[in-house]
Amino acid sequence: MLFNSYTFLLAYLPIVLAGFFLCGRFGKGAGAAWLAAASLFFYAWWDYRYLALLLSSICANYLAGSFIARRPGTREARHMLAAAIAINLALLAYYKYADFFLTSANAALGTDWPTLGIVLPIGISFFTFTQIAFLADAYAGKVTEYRFIYYVLFVTYFPHLIAGPVLHHKEMMPQFDERKNYRPHAENIAIGLTVFAIGLAKKVLIADSLADYVTPVFAPHGDAPSLFIAWGGALAYTFQLYFDFSGYSDMAIGLSRLFGIRLPLNFDSPYKSRNITEFWRRWHMTLSRFLRDYLYIPLGGNRQGALRRHLNLMTTMVLGGLWHGAGWNFVLWGTLHGSYLVINHAWQGVTRQLPFRLPAGLARGTSTLLTFLCVVVAWVYFRAPDLDTAHRILAGMSGLYGASLPEAVYRHLGPIQPFLQQLGIGSRLGGGSVFISTWSWILVGAALAFFAPNAQQIMARHEPALHAGERPNAMPALCWAPRRRYAIAIGMLFAFGILALSRPTEFLYFQF
Repeated sequence: MLFNSYTFLLAYLPIVLAGFFLCGRFGKGAGAAWLAAASLFFYAWWDYRYLALLLSSICANYLAGSFIARRPGTREARHMLAAAIAINLALLAYYKYADFFLTSANAALGTDWPTLGIVLPIGISFFTFTQIAFLADAYAGKVTEYRFIYYVLFVTYFPHLIAGPVLHHKEMMPQFDERKNYRPHAENIAIGLTVFAIGLAKKVLIADSLADYVTPVFAPHGDAPSLFIAWGGALAYTFQLYFDFSGYSDMAIGLSRLFGIRLPLNFDSPYKSRNITEFWRRWHMTLSRFLRDYLYIPLGGNRQGALRRHLNLMTTMVLGGLWHGAGWNFVLWGTLHGSYLVINHAWQGVTRQLPFRLPAGLARGTSTLLTFLCVVVAWVYFRAPDLDTAHRILAGMSGLYGASLPEAVYRHLGPIQPFLQQLGIGSRLGGGSVFISTWSWILVGAALAFFAPNAQQIMARHEPALHAGERPNAMPALCWAPRRRYAIAIGMLFAFGILALSRPTEFLYFQF
């Protein structure tokens, strides 16, 4: 079931919300049980056959976590932790990577082993990582809540179940145990609907509009794209993914706030980052936190010298890339980001020794643009269906297939045509309307991503998410307040979003 569908908005959500507050009158346990049951129904709507897998995972991890939490730090707990994590990862590896390993082995060894044709259970990466974090927290003595119904709700809570954020037990359990959250509050409803409306608009009005200009460029076995076509496709995807994931993150936060629950912030205008380290503090923030706390730091972090630190960074990012998908393109995407991080740390060491500094504004703009361009190049591997397609698009972005503008555009550039010809940029027939539409949407996406406040800044006075805090907003007029003019504006935005639901599309992160 999609957040951006009539079934969800007009049937599922009203029924679940009304039932939650009705059951909440009979106690916290009844309200939590209703919400957990509704979340399981939400998951089963996709494919009821995988509900047994989810429930088995929940029961096994709950038993293991309870055993560990009662013996934190002991040898018995350590053995149980290792066994439970191994089983979780084995399950994830089977469903997500078995066919990838078989295909890779066939290509490397010249064998013809048949693939298994396994259907990836939706959300398996997220509920697996959420439960691994629970097990590790239990071993560290951070788990104090053992009630089964709360644990079921913690794992299956529908706003986060399919595409994150990756939750920590200590963040959510106290909120599930708050009696006030089982009573409706006008503030929660107003804030939740506002954030949800912003996220819905990002998804259906911007991300889905950009999708039409991405698919033809990234089609396998497509034509060799010229410079502007290749960059148009890459940038269109860059902003499609941005608004798709940002929209999902806002919608999840808004939905959760309707129930009085604050989810952790998961997206914070990452394209405004001045370096790649900052980018990963802003993009998929809870996954970055998970990889740091449960992979990078246990590997040794930065405690064993620069060389080991760089190796740990590369290992973490390569595995993070593989987590996103079973394919060599995701491995290369992770490798690129690991290389970016290593280069960034090395460069920071160099700049501290330089006797001069660029003016602050120039340094900020240059570093932000360079970071963004590096991210765009890496997204090509992330989006491409195979390595050949990725390399073809990157070759086009490098100008290896020439550069030309549609004649309908070229003829309006009379004063600068000689300059364009010197650069090797000519004209071609056709494609004028597609070119103009593509780059118009790219400019809209860039303007919003780089210069507009995000949802957390718009709602900064009300802290809709965990760890959001006060975020400065350069446009005070856009800071939301419970006033009529804001209600009208958000109502209109919501209406436009609803009207655009005639063709509901999945969120891009659902495939992970």
